[in-house]
Amino acid sequence: MEHMPVIRRARVGDLPRLAELVHEHVAYEKSAPRPAGLAGRLGPQLFAEDARLWVLLAETADGTVAGYAACSAEFAFWDARHYLHMDCLYLAQEARGHGLGAALMDGVTGLARELGLDQVQWQTPDWNEGAIRFYDRLGATGFPKRRYALTVEPAPAPGPASAPAPDSDSDPGPGNGPAQGDRSAATRRS
Repeated sequence: MEHMPVIRRARVGDLPRLAELVHEHVAYEKSAPRPAGLAGRLGPQLFAEDARLWVLLAETADGTVAGYAACSAEFAFWDARHYLHMDCLYLAQEARGHGLGAALMDGVTGLARELGLDQVQWQTPDWNEGAIRFYDRLGATGFPKRRYALTVEPAPAPGPASAPAPDSDSDPGPGNGPAQGDRSAATRRS
């Protein structure tokens, strides 16, 4: 009898294996290694009472956790509705081609349904032709778009309260601000 894929939600005890799979996924996508302690950082996000992050795991016939899908509820501003964002879907190399990917996607759509959401969105690298073929076979629609990330540095720590001495360079005073038409300091907001 053929083994039916087991898809289940992650549990606290799965965190070490989940972190291993994430590190494999990061390497597969040729991304920069992530800092140590991933399992410790993910745990509170996944298992808090008000968690808005869900991870589904795929198990092989012998019970080995071989893949995961990580999802969160997001808001589509243009459509004015919530949807399920699948941030990651990954299967270990040896687990591919056995129906686990399709089973994970069934689990993801089931999660969306359970949450009252009628759409799942995700992205995949444009070089990942195997994933693109897989998603196309599922009937998903691809959209050309590029993903960006911008690192936000922490705000500087507040220093001792000290005000600069008023002079013509630091305190323009009334009527001494930027010249008419000079938008560089006073009015730039975009």
